[in-house]
Amino acid sequence: MSAFQNATSSFHTIAFLLTGVPGLEAFHTWVSIPFCFLYATALSGNGLILLAIITQPGLHEPMYYFLSMLSTTDLGLSISTLATMLGIFWFNAREISFNACLAQMFFIKLFTVMESSVLLAMAFDRYVAISNPLRYASILNDSRISQIGVAIIFRGTLTLTPMVALLKRLSYCRSRVLHHSYCFHPDVMKLSCSDTRINSAVGLAAMISTVGVDSILILLSYVLIIRTVLSIASPEERKKAFSTCVSHIGAVAVFYVPLISLSFVHRFGKRAPPYVHTVIANAYLLAPPVMNPLIYSVKTRQIRRAVLRVLRFKKS
Repeated sequence: MSAFQNATSSFHTIAFLLTGVPGLEAFHTWVSIPFCFLYATALSGNGLILLAIITQPGLHEPMYYFLSMLSTTDLGLSISTLATMLGIFWFNAREISFNACLAQMFFIKLFTVMESSVLLAMAFDRYVAISNPLRYASILNDSRISQIGVAIIFRGTLTLTPMVALLKRLSYCRSRVLHHSYCFHPDVMKLSCSDTRINSAVGLAAMISTVGVDSILILLSYVLIIRTVLSIASPEERKKAFSTCVSHIGAVAVFYVPLISLSFVHRFGKRAPPYVHTVIANAYLLAPPVMNPLIYSVKTRQIRRAVLRVLRFKKS
């Protein structure tokens, strides 16, 4: 019992040190300017889209409900790292407790998995809209969309809780310096002097069963969408049907390209300069929240009009 108490109490004394941009520590105040701009863009852009969908009855359709879920996950992802990242740049506040680190890691991973799940749901939405437009509203009714939303949250929580909880079984006796401005699962594992094979296997299984499976199903959805579009006789109708997918394809690319790049750098880029890890790690977190509102505002006329109406209403 005393051994368990000692192990438990030791977690309250463990603290990690986060890292800003290696080599530019003296210029962190200046480096914070573009990061502040990106965070402001992400928070305001996703907030406006969410507000527009909630307040505009014309956007109360399945496609826009899923878009509101995407904006919610992007807001969550941005808020999860905002405090630590700006704390490092503004106040050199690098220290983070073990439990706070686990909490941040859980929410970053949760919103990442949720975003992947929402992108899969949006791919299914586009397939139903194109292949079965007459039954679209009855298949994706409000009740079913609510069930999908609850399933997305439950799936992420159930999959990621063991991955994060297992970090408590490890001993940390090496350097306490993390290589990012937030807590990243492989980064924390590297600081352990215990056997991390179980943690690595559970973490890999969690990502394969969520993001990995989702990417395959999204690809399969687009194979079915392309086959359906090619079966449409009219070239004009084919173009119109496929144009409804352009924004979603952009969102998928913005999500998966930085994620895959970060995984490759961690696995094979050990000799890469430290700033490469930093740039890709921050792109992985900031690219989707910043780019998704821009993609949907530019490519989706209804969203663009709704956002402008919200802005005009605020001014008046």
